[in-house]
Amino acid sequence: MKKLLFTLMLSAASMSAFAQNYTNDAAHSKLGFSVSHMTISDVEGNFNDFTVHASFTKEDLSDAKFHVTANINSINTGVEARDNHLKSADFFNAAKNDKLEFKSKSISKIKGKEFKLSGDLTLNGVTKPVVLTLIYNGNIVNNGVKTYGFTVKGNIKRTDFNVGAKIPEAVVGDVVTLTSNLEFQAK
Repeated sequence: MKKLLFTLMLSAASMSAFAQNYTNDAAHSKLGFSVSHMTISDVEGNFNDFTVHASFTKEDLSDAKFHVTANINSINTGVEARDNHLKSADFFNAAKNDKLEFKSKSISKIKGKEFKLSGDLTLNGVTKPVVLTLIYNGNIVNNGVKTYGFTVKGNIKRTDFNVGAKIPEAVVGDVVTLTSNLEFQAK
């Protein structure tokens, strides 16, 4: 009986030791996007001010949850005039809707280290379900701290979120490709 109790306590302790909440390491993370311009090239950008919270208790990530928030006013395409136009009512209307938010609802394994990540994306005051691909890049111990890496990819339609609804698709593509590289350290 004592052995059973000890084993149960040890198992519970090891499970709670693995249960972690993480915040992305900003110096090693990026929340990026790209969209076609004039049907002949892609414009890339990112949000400089964003936070990703992740939590999971299982090593297979089957219970992983992700919550992303980004400040729309931190959009950066490398051209200040374009960034200001994107913040305007023509696109994101940052004066009224200054936050992008994604809350995951479920995760399921596709194969290997690739997962389907489903959740709700709120952009420009519109919330819609989206499905993204999450790739678990693995973990290492860096300076004595366990560090996890993920890549998240997917496509959304900007017009689904009323972003640039009056801008023709021949000028700015409707499909926006999202790419996020994330690094988390266990604290």
